[in-house]
Amino acid sequence: MNFKKFTIAIVIPAYRVERDILSVLRGLPPYIKHIIVVDDASPDSGADLVAATAKRNKRITLIVHPQNQGVGGAMVSGFRKAIELGAQIIVKLDGDGQMDPTHIPTLILPLIEGKADYVKGNRFRDFNSLQQMPLLRRIGNLGLSFLTKAATGYWNIFDPTNGFFAIRAEILLQIPLDRLDKRYFFETSMLANLYMLDAFVLDVPIPAKYGNEISNLSIRHVLFEFPIKLTRTFLRRIILKYFIYDFSMISIYLLTGIPLLLFGLIFGVIKWIHYAELGIPAPTGTVMLPTISVILAIQILLSAVEQDLNAAPRRKL
Repeated sequence: MNFKKFTIAIVIPAYRVERDILSVLRGLPPYIKHIIVVDDASPDSGADLVAATAKRNKRITLIVHPQNQGVGGAMVSGFRKAIELGAQIIVKLDGDGQMDPTHIPTLILPLIEGKADYVKGNRFRDFNSLQQMPLLRRIGNLGLSFLTKAATGYWNIFDPTNGFFAIRAEILLQIPLDRLDKRYFFETSMLANLYMLDAFVLDVPIPAKYGNEISNLSIRHVLFEFPIKLTRTFLRRIILKYFIYDFSMISIYLLTGIPLLLFGLIFGVIKWIHYAELGIPAPTGTVMLPTISVILAIQILLSAVEQDLNAAPRRKL
C-alpha cells in the first residue's frame, strides 16, 4: 500500500535518550510526513541533537518542555501538535530504540483499512523476542497486563501496557487529553478513555527489542501508585458503564452479588467470633446462612465477570 497518500505523524517522547534518538530518527520511513519529538526537560543534550537534525530534515518538529511532565505529558503535547499539523494517523514511538519502526505498517494498516480505531503492539506473541525480555520484567508485565485488562475492560488485549501504538485522529479528538495520566499510567488511561467511547482496540504481534536501554520506571510507582490508579480506573469504569451510561444484567448481578457477599462475610465473621468467645459450636443454621450467601454471591459475580468479558468493544466506531 502507498502510505504516502496519508498524513501520518510519529510522536516520540524523549527523556534521557541522547544515545539512541538519532538512530531512531534515521530509521523512520519516508512515508512519515511529520516527526514530532517532545523533549521532556531531559538533562542530556538530546534536544540539541534533534534541533540540529531538524534543520536538515523538515519533517522533524521539536517541542521542548521547560519542566518534566512525564511520558503522558509529553504525548499530550505531541498529540496536540499532530492534530494541529493535520495528521490522520498518529503513532507513538519511544526514543530509546526499543520499538522497531519497520513494524509501523503493521500498526497503521488496520486503521487505514477501517478495521480498528486504535492498534497496539503485542510483545507476547513472539516467543523468541519474549525470551530476550528480562525475567522480572516478563513476570511483572504479565501480572500488570491482567490487572490492566480488568481495570479498562479490554479483556481481548493481551499486552495492554505496550506503548507502541497507533490511533486515528478522529478518535483522538474525542478523548479528553487533559484527563490522560501524565506519567507511566498513560497507556492505561488511554485505554480507559477509549473504552468509554466504545472504540475497538486491535492487538497485533510486534516483537520488542531489548538492548542496553535503561527503564525510567521505578519499582515504587509500580508497587504503590499503580494499584491505587488501577482500582480507581476499575471502579470508574464499572460505575459509568453499568450504572450511568447503561443498565444491564451486569448491573443487576452487581447489585445482587456484592451485598450478598458482604453480608455473608461480615455476618459469618461476627458469628464466628461470638461463638468462639462462648466456646461452643455455632448452630448449623448460623453456619449455613453465611456459607450459602457467599457461594451464591460468587456465582452471581462470576456471571457478571463472564458478561463483562464479552462486553469489550468488537467493532470500530
